[in-house]
Amino acid sequence: MTNRELFSGRAGIPEVRWALRGAAPKRAIRGAIQSLLEDGAAVSACRLRRVKFKSGRKLTVTYDAWIRARGAHVARPVVVVWDRSEGVAHRERQVRELEAEAVFRGVAAPFRGLMARVPELNVSVQVSPLDPKLPQLVRLCDPGYVAAMLAAASAGAPGTAYRVHTIRYRPGERHVLRYESAQTAPRRALFAKLSKRDADVSRAFRVATHVADCLDASGGTARALRPLACVEGDSVLVFPEVRGRPLSEALRTGAGGVTGHLEAAARALRALHSTPVRLGETLAHRDFVTDVEAVRRASEHISALRPRTGARIDETLERARALYDGLPSESPTFTHGDFKAEHVWASSGHVMLLDFGTCASGDPALDVGKFLADLHWWSWGSGQRSTRLRTAFLAAYGCSADGGRGRLLRAAVYEALFLAMFAAHRLPIHRPGWAERTAALVRRAAKGLDELS
Repeated sequence: MTNRELFSGRAGIPEVRWALRGAAPKRAIRGAIQSLLEDGAAVSACRLRRVKFKSGRKLTVTYDAWIRARGAHVARPVVVVWDRSEGVAHRERQVRELEAEAVFRGVAAPFRGLMARVPELNVSVQVSPLDPKLPQLVRLCDPGYVAAMLAAASAGAPGTAYRVHTIRYRPGERHVLRYESAQTAPRRALFAKLSKRDADVSRAFRVATHVADCLDASGGTARALRPLACVEGDSVLVFPEVRGRPLSEALRTGAGGVTGHLEAAARALRALHSTPVRLGETLAHRDFVTDVEAVRRASEHISALRPRTGARIDETLERARALYDGLPSESPTFTHGDFKAEHVWASSGHVMLLDFGTCASGDPALDVGKFLADLHWWSWGSGQRSTRLRTAFLAAYGCSADGGRGRLLRAAVYEALFLAMFAAHRLPIHRPGWAERTAALVRRAAKGLDELS
């Protein structure tokens, strides 16, 4: 099998799994990583973390590369990109400059280089903290620079030393870093979120702060994570560490007390939807058609690998659009945009809402529908428990008020839409049973629309 077959347009699951699991690709990629290491360091394992396949164009694979060096065993995020060698210049000069900066700052070790090319496979290997599109990532991993930056932004005490850990490494998209105090007395960690180059981080800071103010004033048990600082020169927001655990984990494990946290989250969402319209006017508008097209783009690999399921998704999207257009509408409100259990943290009698990077002016049914789809995801197969949780959330949110039944009906359409999105985004194509689980989730989305017809 070859790279050409992978991007032939006729590639199926065997071709993708060859790229991910085949002996020759694994040996070549591991060899490329090894070639970037300092003398005496060795790759001990490469653990696959994330796969994103764009049929006919690109396959992006994220690994944790475990390295033995200097008596330690450390993990480093590595992103491997399979492409068709179209325009493979890789900003050679900028890459070399960033590699040199990483070595100078001491954040490259145990690597001496951070990018390699495997020409026989048309594969690029990129090691954290390299990102030509977000070059500030290198300095934001330098403990010395971090200490000065945080002190200048009044987010950290002067003279504090930090250890830097990479939480999320998505070159060209976004990054999340964890800054832990290296002092003897433990202090709460800080998190840095890097936005895309064209993102307005100052506006994101104002939005997150306003949301925190809104929930503080609502009198409920929910709060929003308040940013500590906005560093425009680095396009980064700094947040404090959140105590507790995400609601998604409680739903997955069936932990007790989850109903009360769900209800608090629902009331917080209602408060956000009632926030002053003036905030919504400063945000981009998001509409149903935009979300439909986002699902269509995200599902391209399903259409290529499983045409029948892909056709079912297209049919579901067209039905959802027709149903939505026929339902009563209401004026746009402030929306969270990515309201899901992972962004609701529970701790000692209260819940904390996170991640306001996708806030927009739009239909409040979007947030309700996405959370209902997320509830289905985390309680898949739990039967009556899933129904009870859903009922508790909707009762606490109060769909009988404001938009009334129209909002609830539109939320059901959004729920189907996001179930189709989860089929595209959340089910790893390299896992056994991918095709069957994908088809089942798409059928559930279609069934939701059947119940509205």
